[in-house]
Amino acid sequence: MTSPSAPEHRRGCAARAVVALMAHAAFRSRWLVLPLLALAAGLNQAAGLRMIEVPADAQGPALRGAIWTPCATPPGPVGIGPLTLEAVRDCPVQGAPLPLVIVSHGSGGTAFSHHDTAAALADAGFAVAAISHPGDNAQDLSRQGQLSAFATRPADMRRLTDYLLGTWPGHAELAPGRIGFFGFSRGGTTGLVALGAVPDFTQRPELCPAGSPIPLCTEIRNRSWPAMPAPDPRIRAAVIADPLNFFTPETLQAVKAPVQLWASALGGDGVTPGSVEALRRALPAAPEWHGVPQAGHFAFLAPCSAALAERLPALCRDAPGFDRIAFHAAFHREVIAFLRQQLAPAGASGPSAR
Repeated sequence: MTSPSAPEHRRGCAARAVVALMAHAAFRSRWLVLPLLALAAGLNQAAGLRMIEVPADAQGPALRGAIWTPCATPPGPVGIGPLTLEAVRDCPVQGAPLPLVIVSHGSGGTAFSHHDTAAALADAGFAVAAISHPGDNAQDLSRQGQLSAFATRPADMRRLTDYLLGTWPGHAELAPGRIGFFGFSRGGTTGLVALGAVPDFTQRPELCPAGSPIPLCTEIRNRSWPAMPAPDPRIRAAVIADPLNFFTPETLQAVKAPVQLWASALGGDGVTPGSVEALRRALPAAPEWHGVPQAGHFAFLAPCSAALAERLPALCRDAPGFDRIAFHAAFHREVIAFLRQQLAPAGASGPSAR
């Protein structure tokens, strides 16, 4: 794949209201995200599926989500609220101990925003865990328009990892020294913070027009930055797709883990090809780079059914000539290959998930 060639300021159709995404996307998130997942085209693999809940504690509220693991049983339909996924509920795990990949969704998403990618990784020999970020998910947007979300999200991922490696009943199935990260959009920003990056919110003034009443814009004008959590050294590698870039070379210096960086050619919702290219240049070590020609920001979400594409063209319809289903097949191959190589057991002679 080649680098994006679209102009710096080209946006996806939803990005004409970037600020609305940042703080007022309830109109979209609550009734678009869940139907998107429910009607997504079938790309699921033979993945076992278990629901998880990280208990509330002094560090934050309960975290609810799911974990996908390899499974030898052919999948069937599994209902999760309004969703129907192809999976096997509570399937005995194959190939333990498993490398673990933790997933952070975009703003207003859910634990199932990337269910097809999670299932593909599980079929390839990984355990994959995702939660719905409290205050920034399809059913609770209370923190979406606040800078604090950029601090609580990486803290959520650390708590998720602590739980899975500690008190989760299946913790013995996981390899604690082989942990990776997958993040999309604001979830990509979350992953960079978890690796040690520190956001500089003054870097994207176009996201907050003068006089904007949105809380995070007021916080930026007042320089009221939230304290970022400490990086999580357990994360050995990260796949970052179309992240919001608030970083400079100086604020990225602590990022040492290998990064596979993906950029849509058309961008959208505050993400521009130029901003992701700037991140590519600013990272202290060159990432494995994948520009996706003709792709918009939402191309990294699961493909939509024909019926949903008719109802929600802004999220589901891609540029002429772009095949989201074919892209996801290629995307999954590259993600799996990268994580297999980076999370290989110590002393392994070649890339292997197990």
